[in-house]
Amino acid sequence: MTTEPIEERRFALRMALRLPVVVSGRTADGSVWSEPTETDDISTIGALFHINQRVSIDEILNIRSHRPDGVPVEVKAKVIRTTPSSYGTMRVGVIIIEPTESWLRFFVSWVADEQINEENQKI
Repeated sequence: MTTEPIEERRFALRMALRLPVVVSGRTADGSVWSEPTETDDISTIGALFHINQRVSIDEILNIRSHRPDGVPVEVKAKVIRTTPSSYGTMRVGVIIIEPTESWLRFFVSWVADEQINEENQKI
């Protein structure tokens, strides 16, 4: 049995950053759920994280977090990838659908903050 390699279609700048986020959505019966977690990585257009809640491809989620300066960020995202993970969690990849400018500012602010921290550690 041969398996075909999975084609990688990512093209956005991506960084392995563990940032606290709160992910929320609705179940099939309309109940609201919310779960704190942290990102495995983020990109200019999306994020990857683990959650306990089961979600489906194309499901819309809300993601809340803060920039390093404390400014809150809240965006809507569409699930584009799911994979079972350890301890019953689900690894979820999302693409930001609105407002994309807020997410881009969020990404840039954390990347800049991370680079400043790395430079300060070299001194």
